[in-house]
Amino acid sequence: MPSPVNVKPIVLVVACALVDPDGRVLVAQRPEGKPMAGLWEFPGGKVQPGESPEAALIRELEEELGVSTHASCLAPLTFASHAYESFHLLMPLYVCRRWHNEPVGREHQALRWVRPQRLHELVMPAADLPLIAPLCDLL
Repeated sequence: MPSPVNVKPIVLVVACALVDPDGRVLVAQRPEGKPMAGLWEFPGGKVQPGESPEAALIRELEEELGVSTHASCLAPLTFASHAYESFHLLMPLYVCRRWHNEPVGREHQALRWVRPQRLHELVMPAADLPLIAPLCDLL
């Protein structure tokens, strides 16, 4: 059993691969002033207490990108489990092919549509990297 000194809080974050009709995936660049600024990531965010992962993702997509979708349009694909220095991140990745409105960077973040096989060319947070292969296999 790990000693209490080595125990890190678990942070639940949801991510989404928005897939356009061309098979490209939307990624967002973390804006200046945020941790890991400049890195590319799948849109999403923290799950609030009492919130389901799907509800959190629907909320985050609206807040970050101005898009709306429904839980029935979110298909769970895989997840990442990654130990950062001060916390352990658990991040399910959902695939979404149906949403309303064109995505815009509401938090001043750059957006880019990328072929899944080219995601490895972007500098991404370590936790996002294991999500790429299952996404490439799907698409």
